[in-house]
Amino acid sequence: MDSTGTIIRNTGSHYVARRPDGSEVKCLAKGNFRIKGIRTTNPVAVGDHVELSEPGPDGVAFITNVLDRRNYIIRRASNLSKAAHIIAANLDCAMLVATLAHPVTSTTFIDRFLATAEAYAIRPLLVINKIDLLEDEDKELLDAVLYLYRSIGYDALAVSAATGEGLDVLAGMLKGKVTLISGNSGVGKSTLINALIPGLDLRTGAISAVHDTGMHTTTFSEMFTLPGGGEIIDTPGIRGFGVFDFESSQVSHYFPEIFKEAEHCRFGNCTHTHEPGCAVLKALEENRIAQSRYSSYLSILEETEGDGSEKYRKPY
Repeated sequence: MDSTGTIIRNTGSHYVARRPDGSEVKCLAKGNFRIKGIRTTNPVAVGDHVELSEPGPDGVAFITNVLDRRNYIIRRASNLSKAAHIIAANLDCAMLVATLAHPVTSTTFIDRFLATAEAYAIRPLLVINKIDLLEDEDKELLDAVLYLYRSIGYDALAVSAATGEGLDVLAGMLKGKVTLISGNSGVGKSTLINALIPGLDLRTGAISAVHDTGMHTTTFSEMFTLPGGGEIIDTPGIRGFGVFDFESSQVSHYFPEIFKEAEHCRFGNCTHTHEPGCAVLKALEENRIAQSRYSSYLSILEETEGDGSEKYRKPY
Protein backbone atom coordinates (compact mmCIF):
# COMPACT_ATOMS: atom_id res chain seq x y z
CA MET A 1 0.00 0.00 0.00
CA ASP A 2 1.31 3.45 -0.92
CA SER A 3 1.92 6.00 1.82
CA THR A 4 2.48 9.73 1.70
CA GLY A 5 5.40 11.94 2.61
CA THR A 6 7.01 15.33 2.15
CA ILE A 7 10.27 15.65 0.25
CA ILE A 8 12.84 17.14 2.62
CA ARG A 9 16.05 16.53 0.66
CA ASN A 10 17.03 16.42 -2.99
CA THR A 11 20.61 15.40 -3.72
CA GLY A 12 20.17 15.17 -7.48
CA SER A 13 20.51 11.38 -7.50
CA HIS A 14 17.88 10.56 -4.90
CA TYR A 15 15.36 12.10 -2.51
CA VAL A 16 14.52 11.77 1.16
CA ALA A 17 10.89 11.96 2.25
CA ARG A 18 9.53 12.52 5.74
CA ARG A 19 6.44 10.47 6.47
CA PRO A 20 3.57 11.60 8.72
CA ASP A 21 5.02 9.64 11.67
CA GLY A 22 8.27 11.60 11.38
CA SER A 23 10.34 8.76 9.96
CA GLU A 24 12.49 9.37 6.91
CA VAL A 25 12.85 7.18 3.85
CA LYS A 26 15.22 7.35 0.90
CA CYS A 27 13.34 7.36 -2.40
CA LEU A 28 13.67 7.57 -6.15
CA ALA A 29 11.34 9.12 -8.71
CA LYS A 30 9.27 6.68 -10.73
CA GLY A 31 7.66 8.02 -13.87
CA ASN A 32 7.70 11.43 -15.47
CA PHE A 33 6.16 14.23 -13.41
CA ARG A 34 5.45 17.55 -15.09
CA ILE A 35 3.81 20.83 -14.11
CA LYS A 36 1.53 22.20 -16.80
CA GLY A 37 3.81 20.86 -19.50
CA ILE A 38 6.79 22.96 -18.38
CA ARG A 39 10.08 21.28 -19.11
CA THR A 40 12.02 21.01 -15.85
CA THR A 41 15.42 19.72 -14.87
CA ASN A 42 14.01 18.23 -11.66
CA PRO A 43 10.58 16.54 -11.65
CA VAL A 44 10.34 16.52 -7.85
CA ALA A 45 11.33 19.35 -5.49
CA VAL A 46 11.85 19.84 -1.78
CA GLY A 47 8.50 20.72 -0.24
CA ASP A 48 6.54 18.44 -2.58
CA HIS A 49 3.90 16.20 -1.02
CA VAL A 50 4.19 12.80 -2.64
CA GLU A 51 2.81 9.28 -2.65
CA LEU A 52 5.36 6.56 -1.94
CA SER A 53 5.53 2.84 -2.58
CA GLU A 54 6.49 0.49 0.21
CA PRO A 55 10.29 0.45 0.59
CA GLY A 56 12.06 -2.48 -1.05
CA PRO A 57 14.57 -4.80 0.64
CA ASP A 58 17.19 -2.06 0.26
CA GLY A 59 15.00 0.39 2.17
CA VAL A 60 14.41 2.57 -0.88
CA ALA A 61 10.86 3.59 -1.84
CA PHE A 62 9.61 4.94 -5.16
CA ILE A 63 7.77 8.24 -5.60
CA THR A 64 4.68 7.16 -7.52
CA ASN A 65 2.86 10.49 -7.61
CA VAL A 66 3.43 14.16 -6.85
CA LEU A 67 0.32 15.61 -5.22
CA ASP A 68 -1.05 18.93 -6.45
CA ARG A 69 1.25 21.77 -5.53
CA ARG A 70 -0.21 24.75 -3.68
CA ASN A 71 2.51 26.79 -5.38
CA TYR A 72 6.10 26.53 -6.46
CA ILE A 73 8.95 28.83 -7.44
CA ILE A 74 11.23 28.21 -10.39
CA ARG A 75 14.12 29.81 -12.20
CA ARG A 76 15.64 29.27 -15.59
CA ALA A 77 18.10 26.39 -15.54
CA SER A 78 21.67 27.61 -15.93
CA ASN A 79 22.59 25.14 -18.65
CA LEU A 80 19.37 24.86 -20.62
CA SER A 81 17.76 28.18 -21.50
CA LYS A 82 14.41 26.59 -22.33
CA ALA A 83 14.23 24.50 -19.19
CA ALA A 84 13.15 25.45 -15.70
CA HIS A 85 14.52 24.37 -12.35
CA ILE A 86 11.95 24.03 -9.57
CA ILE A 87 13.58 25.57 -6.50
CA ALA A 88 10.93 24.48 -3.98
CA ALA A 89 7.20 23.82 -3.65
CA ASN A 90 4.31 24.50 -1.26
CA LEU A 91 5.78 27.66 0.25
CA ASP A 92 4.45 30.36 2.55
CA CYS A 93 7.44 32.64 2.10
CA ALA A 94 10.45 33.11 -0.19
CA MET A 95 13.34 34.69 1.71
CA LEU A 96 16.24 36.26 -0.13
CA VAL A 97 19.42 36.78 1.85
CA ALA A 98 21.49 39.64 0.44
CA THR A 99 24.58 41.55 1.51
CA LEU A 100 25.76 45.08 0.81
CA ALA A 101 29.43 44.16 1.29
CA HIS A 102 31.58 41.01 1.22
CA PRO A 103 30.08 40.19 -1.27
CA VAL A 104 27.78 42.81 -2.82
CA THR A 105 24.38 41.54 -3.95
CA SER A 106 23.26 43.44 -7.03
CA THR A 107 19.89 45.18 -6.99
CA THR A 108 19.13 43.44 -10.30
CA PHE A 109 19.48 40.06 -8.59
CA ILE A 110 17.26 41.21 -5.71
CA ASP A 111 14.62 42.56 -8.08
CA ARG A 112 14.61 39.43 -10.25
CA PHE A 113 14.04 37.28 -7.16
CA LEU A 114 11.25 39.53 -5.90
CA ALA A 115 9.61 39.60 -9.34
CA THR A 116 9.70 35.82 -9.54
CA ALA A 117 8.10 35.51 -6.11
CA GLU A 118 5.41 37.97 -7.23
CA ALA A 119 4.83 35.94 -10.42
CA TYR A 120 4.24 32.76 -8.45
CA ALA A 121 2.20 34.48 -5.72
CA ILE A 122 4.63 33.71 -2.90
CA ARG A 123 5.20 36.31 -0.19
CA PRO A 124 8.84 37.48 -0.41
CA LEU A 125 11.07 38.56 2.46
CA LEU A 126 14.32 40.47 1.92
CA VAL A 127 16.96 39.93 4.61
CA ILE A 128 20.14 42.03 4.52
CA ASN A 129 22.81 40.04 6.37
CA LYS A 130 26.34 40.89 7.61
CA ILE A 131 25.40 44.36 8.81
CA ASP A 132 28.19 44.01 11.40
CA LEU A 133 30.70 44.35 8.52
CA LEU A 134 29.32 47.66 7.24
CA GLU A 135 31.33 50.85 7.48
CA ASP A 136 29.61 54.09 8.49
CA GLU A 137 29.06 55.17 4.89
CA ASP A 138 27.59 51.76 4.08
CA LYS A 139 25.00 52.17 6.83
CA GLU A 140 23.46 55.05 4.91
CA LEU A 141 23.15 52.70 1.94
CA LEU A 142 21.55 50.09 4.21
CA ASP A 143 18.94 52.60 5.36
CA ALA A 144 18.25 53.58 1.76
CA VAL A 145 17.85 49.97 0.61
CA LEU A 146 15.51 49.11 3.48
CA TYR A 147 13.48 52.26 2.86
CA LEU A 148 13.20 51.54 -0.87
CA TYR A 149 11.84 48.03 -0.55
CA ARG A 150 9.64 48.76 2.46
CA SER A 151 8.12 51.74 0.64
CA ILE A 152 7.14 49.39 -2.20
CA GLY A 153 5.44 47.11 0.32
CA TYR A 154 8.00 44.37 0.84
CA ASP A 155 9.08 43.01 4.20
CA ALA A 156 12.76 43.91 4.57
CA LEU A 157 14.97 43.24 7.57
CA ALA A 158 18.60 43.89 8.53
CA VAL A 159 20.39 41.18 10.51
CA SER A 160 23.78 39.87 11.52
CA ALA A 161 24.07 36.11 11.75
CA ALA A 162 27.48 36.65 13.40
CA THR A 163 26.31 38.89 16.27
CA GLY A 164 22.67 37.82 16.46
CA GLU A 165 21.29 41.29 15.75
CA GLY A 166 17.78 41.09 14.31
CA LEU A 167 17.52 37.30 14.57
CA ASP A 168 14.72 37.31 17.15
CA VAL A 169 12.59 39.41 14.82
CA LEU A 170 13.44 37.15 11.89
CA ALA A 171 12.62 33.99 13.85
CA GLY A 172 9.23 35.46 14.72
CA MET A 173 8.53 36.22 11.06
CA LEU A 174 9.37 32.63 10.06
CA LYS A 175 7.43 30.90 12.84
CA GLY A 176 4.85 28.42 11.56
CA LYS A 177 5.74 29.01 7.90
CA VAL A 178 7.42 26.98 5.18
CA THR A 179 10.13 29.33 3.95
CA LEU A 180 12.56 29.04 1.07
CA ILE A 181 15.94 30.66 1.77
CA SER A 182 17.99 31.68 -1.24
CA GLY A 183 20.79 34.04 -2.20
CA ASN A 184 24.17 34.40 -3.85
CA SER A 185 27.04 32.27 -2.60
CA GLY A 186 28.81 33.99 0.27
CA VAL A 187 25.91 35.96 1.76
CA GLY A 188 25.89 33.79 4.89
CA LYS A 189 22.86 31.59 4.38
CA SER A 190 24.37 28.61 6.19
CA THR A 191 25.60 30.78 9.08
CA LEU A 192 22.13 32.31 9.32
CA ILE A 193 20.43 28.91 9.38
CA ASN A 194 22.89 27.68 12.02
CA ALA A 195 21.99 30.70 14.15
CA LEU A 196 18.26 30.06 13.74
CA ILE A 197 18.58 26.32 14.44
CA PRO A 198 21.17 25.77 17.22
CA GLY A 199 23.03 22.48 16.92
CA LEU A 200 22.46 22.07 13.19
CA ASP A 201 26.06 22.94 12.28
CA LEU A 202 25.75 23.32 8.53
CA ARG A 203 29.11 23.69 6.83
CA THR A 204 30.00 27.31 6.12
CA GLY A 205 32.47 28.60 3.56
CA ALA A 206 35.08 31.31 3.40
CA ILE A 207 34.93 34.30 1.10
CA SER A 208 37.37 34.38 -1.78
CA ALA A 209 39.90 37.12 -1.07
CA VAL A 210 40.47 37.59 -4.78
CA HIS A 211 36.91 37.90 -6.02
CA ASP A 212 35.05 38.71 -2.76
CA THR A 213 32.55 35.99 -3.61
CA GLY A 214 31.41 32.94 -1.73
CA MET A 215 32.32 29.33 -2.33
CA HIS A 216 29.44 26.89 -2.82
CA THR A 217 29.00 25.00 0.46
CA THR A 218 25.40 23.84 0.05
CA THR A 219 25.28 21.38 -2.84
CA PHE A 220 21.64 20.27 -2.65
CA SER A 221 18.30 21.49 -1.32
CA GLU A 222 17.14 20.43 2.12
CA MET A 223 14.30 21.22 4.54
CA PHE A 224 14.98 21.84 8.23
CA THR A 225 12.54 22.27 11.11
CA LEU A 226 12.73 25.53 13.07
CA PRO A 227 12.72 25.33 16.89
CA GLY A 228 9.71 27.66 17.16
CA GLY A 229 7.73 25.77 14.53
CA GLY A 230 7.86 25.98 10.78
CA GLU A 231 10.28 24.78 8.14
CA ILE A 232 13.12 26.39 6.24
CA ILE A 233 14.33 25.10 2.88
CA ASP A 234 18.01 25.71 2.20
CA THR A 235 19.13 25.86 -1.41
CA PRO A 236 22.54 25.99 -3.11
CA GLY A 237 23.91 29.51 -3.59
CA ILE A 238 23.15 30.90 -7.03
CA ARG A 239 25.19 33.46 -8.96
CA GLY A 240 22.48 34.53 -11.38
CA PHE A 241 18.71 34.42 -11.45
CA GLY A 242 17.24 33.85 -14.90
CA VAL A 243 13.51 34.50 -14.91
CA PHE A 244 11.41 31.86 -16.63
CA ASP A 245 8.23 31.91 -18.66
CA PHE A 246 7.52 35.65 -18.27
CA GLU A 247 5.40 37.28 -20.97
CA SER A 248 6.75 40.73 -21.85
CA SER A 249 3.28 42.26 -21.40
CA GLN A 250 3.14 40.87 -17.85
CA VAL A 251 6.56 41.92 -16.54
CA SER A 252 5.30 45.23 -15.16
CA HIS A 253 2.73 43.31 -13.09
CA TYR A 254 5.59 41.87 -11.02
CA PHE A 255 6.89 45.30 -10.02
CA PRO A 256 4.15 46.64 -7.69
CA GLU A 257 5.13 50.30 -7.95
CA ILE A 258 5.34 50.16 -11.75
CA PHE A 259 2.05 48.30 -11.99
CA LYS A 260 0.39 50.92 -9.80
CA GLU A 261 1.58 53.80 -11.98
CA ALA A 262 0.77 51.91 -15.21
CA GLU A 263 -2.95 52.32 -14.51
CA HIS A 264 -2.57 55.97 -15.56
CA CYS A 265 -0.74 55.36 -18.84
CA ARG A 266 -2.40 56.71 -22.01
CA PHE A 267 -2.14 53.37 -23.81
CA GLY A 268 -3.26 50.05 -22.41
CA ASN A 269 -0.41 48.18 -24.07
CA CYS A 270 2.27 50.62 -22.92
CA THR A 271 5.70 49.05 -22.48
CA HIS A 272 6.81 51.98 -20.28
CA THR A 273 9.90 52.53 -22.41
CA HIS A 274 9.13 55.28 -24.93
CA GLU A 275 5.38 55.84 -25.34
CA PRO A 276 3.85 59.32 -25.01
CA GLY A 277 1.64 59.73 -21.98
CA CYS A 278 3.46 57.00 -20.04
CA ALA A 279 2.77 57.47 -16.34
CA VAL A 280 5.65 55.15 -15.40
CA LEU A 281 8.23 57.29 -17.21
CA LYS A 282 6.75 60.38 -15.56
CA ALA A 283 7.03 58.73 -12.13
CA LEU A 284 10.60 57.73 -12.95
CA GLU A 285 11.46 61.31 -13.89
CA GLU A 286 9.92 62.52 -10.63
CA ASN A 287 11.86 59.90 -8.61
CA ARG A 288 8.71 58.13 -7.47
CA ILE A 289 10.09 54.97 -9.05
CA ALA A 290 13.72 54.10 -8.27
CA GLN A 291 16.16 54.08 -11.19
CA SER A 292 17.53 50.73 -9.98
CA ARG A 293 14.08 49.14 -10.04
CA TYR A 294 13.34 50.49 -13.51
CA SER A 295 16.69 49.18 -14.79
CA SER A 296 15.78 45.75 -13.42
CA TYR A 297 12.41 45.97 -15.16
CA LEU A 298 14.17 46.74 -18.46
CA SER A 299 16.60 43.83 -18.03
CA ILE A 300 13.74 41.37 -17.58
CA LEU A 301 11.81 42.93 -20.45
CA GLU A 302 14.82 42.43 -22.72
CA GLU A 303 15.18 38.83 -21.57
CA THR A 304 11.57 38.02 -22.38
CA GLU A 305 12.19 39.07 -25.97
CA GLY A 306 14.62 36.16 -26.22
CA ASP A 307 16.99 37.71 -28.74
CA GLY A 308 19.53 39.09 -26.31
CA SER A 309 19.33 42.54 -27.86
CA GLU A 310 19.07 45.78 -25.98
CA LYS A 311 15.78 46.75 -27.56
CA TYR A 312 14.69 48.71 -24.53
CA ARG A 313 17.09 51.49 -23.69
CA LYS A 314 17.02 53.63 -20.60
CA PRO A 315 15.32 56.94 -21.42
CA TYR A 316 17.86 58.98 -19.44
